[in-house]
Amino acid sequence: MEWTQARHSGKTDAPGLHRAAPAPAGIAAVDPARFSTHGMHAIRHDYADHPLMQLPRLAQLAHDLMPSRQCRFIRPGTTQTSEFFHTPKTPDGLGIDEVFARIEEPGSWVALYNVQTDPHYAAFLDEVMAGARPLIEPEQPGVFRVAGFIFISAPPSVTPFHIDRENNFWLQIRGRKIMTVFDHADRAVVPAREVEEFIVHGSLRNVRLDPALRHHGRDFDVGPGDGVYFPATSPHMTRTTTDWVRAGDGVSISIGVVFYTATTRHLARVHQCNRVLRQWGLQPSFPGSSPWRDAIKAPLGRAFALARARMRHYVAPPGAY
Repeated sequence: MEWTQARHSGKTDAPGLHRAAPAPAGIAAVDPARFSTHGMHAIRHDYADHPLMQLPRLAQLAHDLMPSRQCRFIRPGTTQTSEFFHTPKTPDGLGIDEVFARIEEPGSWVALYNVQTDPHYAAFLDEVMAGARPLIEPEQPGVFRVAGFIFISAPPSVTPFHIDRENNFWLQIRGRKIMTVFDHADRAVVPAREVEEFIVHGSLRNVRLDPALRHHGRDFDVGPGDGVYFPATSPHMTRTTTDWVRAGDGVSISIGVVFYTATTRHLARVHQCNRVLRQWGLQPSFPGSSPWRDAIKAPLGRAFALARARMRHYVAPPGAY
């Protein structure tokens, strides 16, 4: 017999007692009047008590994902300014079940990539995006390729400085974390050339934080129910400290719900065109600085990408740039 768990109550309905399903959870901007999909913003969410986000269920998910190399680990001693190097092999040779058995040990860190490949988590991401669409679609319609990345760690631990291609709703589920986000348009933090290399090749090798520019970032101290939205290519990094840790409560869980839109696709095509122009010795303007130039560059960038794909016999996935 089935029953549902009420969100945030910590209580379970009695067996045999039929109750209506709980109202759909959602995402809300802390400051709705100022929210824009083109900037970083604090958000709130109602997913901290979701059954799929609890540690035992995540351990099961990790067990299922490990054979497909979707569990990732970072080197011991990694700092926020280290290269964001992650590997599908545990650094100490442990099996994934043992990793979770020891997940509360200080410095533990595991990420579960592309969790939408599991049908239960695909449905969860659909639920999250249904709650987020009212924030997204007024400015960025055409959402596609929604994915989820779950990060589980025990402080002190970090996620190094990096950028992503997608827009991101970062949701803190358990424990506390400090998410530091930088303006995606700040070229002092990540030069245009490195953004273009990442968009085209996925290379993060030269996307590193200059410690002198640390003050350009904005810190979000997030706990369960808190989160941050930031647009594609916004540099970001995280750290967890030990000041909140208590017996039985020493693990941080967060999920990045990432997605593309017609806007991110348009900007990526401009980046692709800019990379070719830069190779020709030109200094193209960054996407967004000149809408009419972007309108010319975007179809050229798509043509360059298609030509490159044909030369390499690459078949792009549906909805790709």
